[in-house]
Amino acid sequence: MKQTRNFLLFALLAVAYFLFMAWEKDYLQPPAPPAAAAATASAATVPNAQVPSAPVPTAAAHGAPPTVATSANPSAPTPLVTVDTDVLHLTIDTRGGSLIRAKLLDYLVTPRTRKDPHPAPITVFDDSDTHYFVAQNGLVSSSDPAAADQPNHLAVFSAAQASYRLAPGQNELDVPLTWKDAKGLTVTKTYRFTRGSYVVTLDQKVTNGGTTPWQGNAYTQLLRTEPPHTGNWIKNMSDPEARSFQGAAWYTGEKFEKLSFADFKKPDDRLSASFKGGWAAMLRLYFFAAWIPPAGETASYATDTVNPDSAHPRYLIRAMGPTLSVAPGQSADATSRLYVGPNLQGKLDAIAPGLDLTIDYGMFKILAVPMHGILAIFHAAVRNWGLAIILLVLLIKGATWKLTAIQYHSAAKMRKLMPRMKALKERYGDDKQKLQQAQMELYKKEKVNPMSGCLPMLIVLPVFYGLFYVLEYSLELRQAAFLWIPDLSAPDPYYILPIIYAIVMIGTQLLNPVSAGMDPTQAKMMKAMPLLFTVMFAFFPSGLCLYYAVNGIVGLGQQWWITHHVDREEAAKAA
Repeated sequence: MKQTRNFLLFALLAVAYFLFMAWEKDYLQPPAPPAAAAATASAATVPNAQVPSAPVPTAAAHGAPPTVATSANPSAPTPLVTVDTDVLHLTIDTRGGSLIRAKLLDYLVTPRTRKDPHPAPITVFDDSDTHYFVAQNGLVSSSDPAAADQPNHLAVFSAAQASYRLAPGQNELDVPLTWKDAKGLTVTKTYRFTRGSYVVTLDQKVTNGGTTPWQGNAYTQLLRTEPPHTGNWIKNMSDPEARSFQGAAWYTGEKFEKLSFADFKKPDDRLSASFKGGWAAMLRLYFFAAWIPPAGETASYATDTVNPDSAHPRYLIRAMGPTLSVAPGQSADATSRLYVGPNLQGKLDAIAPGLDLTIDYGMFKILAVPMHGILAIFHAAVRNWGLAIILLVLLIKGATWKLTAIQYHSAAKMRKLMPRMKALKERYGDDKQKLQQAQMELYKKEKVNPMSGCLPMLIVLPVFYGLFYVLEYSLELRQAAFLWIPDLSAPDPYYILPIIYAIVMIGTQLLNPVSAGMDPTQAKMMKAMPLLFTVMFAFFPSGLCLYYAVNGIVGLGQQWWITHHVDREEAAKAA
């Protein structure tokens, strides 16, 4: 197996895969009905109307999956409450006490530059129609399910202030919202924010001031629309967020599962189950939101699609807690936590078991996690992610030095055998069986192993994919600068690294032997490989291109030295 053939096959498969993903995003999106689109557009003109609203769930027995009941869509605007902490800027709608906007103050949309020294922070929650993503919660009654006035996510709460701010030196901030009905039932929702934390604690306290018992369930849910597509496959190919998974995810206490937006409408893929110690989330690249029920509580989880035929259907994942029973004069609490923030690798499991799985490296996790750990160690030493990647290259090259030396030594000896290989081909002509037998005898006599390039490839390909996912999904490399590159997780803006790698490949081809049995078509494909890799790497994260450019330069230097050493040995023998 020749190294160049393996790289060619890999390159073709990789390019085909990414082209298909981009084409699928651009051209396989179902068109929206015009009437539905018009209705949605008109609804979007109503301030904080939340149209279409998520359906209100009906109360469920303990452990039973929640069901959905239809309800009228609210249209009247309600007061908003803003909350500022040291890491978050949030907006709470008093309708339902829903978190409708959330900005992460420490994470910016674009890197700071001289032209733009104060770029906008990343927005996670957004109540605009095309980027809709909100966190809702509420209570539904099972003792009086027909009651029109219930403390669900459509009920209007009251707030004592229009804005709250975490003061300097203050570690916690409570934001209470209150709802009352005519029968004496009072619900107080209290959001608690902590300095330096992306975890928001929600307490829903039910106080029964009436004369009859109240029974019901507390629920939390995330409602989101699919981000709009650019329609430009080239931009989608070069945009890590366009390539990454976006959709719902949940943890059962034992297993992590995902549901893409495309699969929401498939009945067999919908979530409807009860489990303990889990959570429900909506994922995007680098950032996510998750409702986390108490660890010892069994919750019922479900997914659903709201207005699936509209221009911007909304996708819902819900967790409903066990039944609450509140006697007259008594009160009960339902608590939950909401994480809205970045994918902080190595820190999320401390918040909830399994939350680190939202950084989904897939089948390459076994390689990606250690690579990320090594990169983090190098970064702590040199304080630059580009230098950390170069150190990782040197570490891996050092670990595989002997292995690649065997490969290069065999390639150098193969290069010396080329005249004799051509002579064999001329002697045996089209008799491939005799030609192959003669070639194997020659390999054996000269102690050359033509298969020596296979084992290094078995190491290189998994490392390639593992590192690809590390550089694609690791938040730390987002907007990490190195020399002329402003963001190691994005493609090289000037295509310098892909060109360097192409030059390295040309140098490698000059040192590698060309198979005597290769037909002209194969030979042309080999010559086209540098151009193919330049195009392919133009869409890859520049951190990955940096890794392979440096890896190629070191490998080319090693191969040149070994080839030069073999040439001197052969010259000494001839003398």
